[in-house]
Amino acid sequence: MANTKNASNISSTRFKWMWNSNADPFSKSESANWCYYSDVENLIIEEEFSAGKTHAMLDDYHIDFKNNVQISNNDVNKQRQVKRKIYTENESFLREDRFLPNPIAPDRPFGDRYGFISPFIKEVANHLNITKDQLPSKNKSIVPMIVDQAVLGIIEEGKKMSKQTEAEKLVKNLREKKDLGMKEVWRCCAYLYTLESFLYKKLNEVMRLIGSEQHEQIWRSKISTLGPFCLLLWDNPFNRKMIKPDTLLYRGANVPDELITSFKEECEKSWHTFQAFTSCSRNRKVAEGFGNVLFIMKTLVAFTVDLSSLSQYPDEEEELLFPGVSFTIDRMEFDEKKKKHLIYLTLQQRHNKFDRHKLGKSSNPSYAKHLKNGLDRSTNLRLDRDDDSADHDGYDDDWD
Repeated sequence: MANTKNASNISSTRFKWMWNSNADPFSKSESANWCYYSDVENLIIEEEFSAGKTHAMLDDYHIDFKNNVQISNNDVNKQRQVKRKIYTENESFLREDRFLPNPIAPDRPFGDRYGFISPFIKEVANHLNITKDQLPSKNKSIVPMIVDQAVLGIIEEGKKMSKQTEAEKLVKNLREKKDLGMKEVWRCCAYLYTLESFLYKKLNEVMRLIGSEQHEQIWRSKISTLGPFCLLLWDNPFNRKMIKPDTLLYRGANVPDELITSFKEECEKSWHTFQAFTSCSRNRKVAEGFGNVLFIMKTLVAFTVDLSSLSQYPDEEEELLFPGVSFTIDRMEFDEKKKKHLIYLTLQQRHNKFDRHKLGKSSNPSYAKHLKNGLDRSTNLRLDRDDDSADHDGYDDDWD
């Protein structure tokens, strides 16, 4: 896991802006149903409010602070009440949308194993014309160029989704870190990823299409726009250690009945892969509060990063699985008390017999030892499932 401590983005007091979502927001006969703005919208609103401005401009609406209303940018007669709520450090705030979406592609729930490096990452590197030895964590001179490409791509995707104001807010942070080195750039990318916005949702939506012939053109069309940011986030300069074996991670999800049946059929079968970045929690209570399914994941060998120190929501205890983490479905249970399906997974990076002999040649002895221990344990548990199960000593052998 990475040492990512950086408190500059986190305050002990948090302000959350909300809007009245009732069909008739000004009705006095019914209670108001308050919905939160996205994290990025909230940052924009709070920044303008704290600066003493009279309005805050969003993509579809603007906020009138004097009258505490949200007004449509296209029709001034469409208005809704807004309010500002203060959360102190002793109050927790958990985002349902962060952990609720199904982390597995619904039409291809069991992705093929593709190793340590996602095909999306490889294609991004090809697009940027860089080799494995020129990755930004290894070559600081290339970082500003990739940041520039990431900025342009985020803005382009924001325009397509009518989220240009949100996109501009995201890239402002990234531009400010452009010349400060890969560690600061990565911290910024990780922080941006923790925010509730179109960026992480669209990126993962696209990456979950990998392996589907029907959707190949879709994910390939996003290589130039979402790819540079994805590469910066993936190439973590801090992450030189894998998560401790036997660590338990949790993820809630809303899963349709037919997909739950598919999980039952896949128990005790071969390995599968999370195609995209996948947010989990180290805290079971956080994850089990959402959805009809709780994924309970035990790690053997997996690349993850603890994002809690970078997030505005440290209580979520977010742990991010990197693309390419493989898993087996060990068993399923149904919790009658909580009316929830429990799906137990074992997580492990892909590895091949071809790489077994390279363990002793690793430039990082402790890393190789950690992998070997993971291999020995996983082989004892899972070798009967996969004749190719063996060891892997790093990204390099999987790049080509």
